Amino acid sequence: MTELTHRLARVADVPAIKELMQLSIAENMKAFLSPQEVVAAQETMGVDNSLIEDETYYLVEAMQSGASVLVGCGGWGKRKTLYGGDHTVGRDDSYSDPETDAARIRAMYTHPAWVRRGIGSLLLDIGEAAARDAGFKTIELGSTIPGEPFYLARGYQEKDRDTHMGANGAESVVIKMFKVL
Repeated sequence: MTELTHRLARVADVPAIKELMQLSIAENMKAFLSPQEVVAAQETMGVDNSLIEDETYYLVEAMQSGASVLVGCGGWGKRKTLYGGDHTVGRDDSYSDPETDAARIRAMYTHPAWVRRGIGSLLLDIGEAAARDAGFKTIELGSTIPGEPFYLARGYQEKDRDTHMGANGAESVVIKMFKVL
């Protein structure tokens, strides 16, 4: 088993994060969504630089052939935005109040060659622990259809579903889920 390490993401990592996100979306969603639905889903995904700025976004790396390789990324948010990148319409970048608001699990992606190796669980554990340490009592996320089974297995419950129509006319479903910390 390859040893996985994690670290906080830095602004200099954004190009590698974007590359991983695109690969993860293109490959990991194929078994669940039509090509048109994948394109529609991409409209609500992308790098959120506020997570990097807030030091709540992590990279998971593995050693491969003597080099460190990015195999996953994800984190948690203390802002009110539930999902999406810098470009996503309707963002709310105000800070959440740990006493009354939920923290957010955000932007979880795994390299297709590294799925089912504990990367998502590692990122979820890190994010949940950090949110708990910051005083949050609940945590929420916006899941894609492919991510739903993973989050259900990790104790998240569905709150509701939003269906957005992509620019290409295909539907994109975001499943709002929550968990008590």
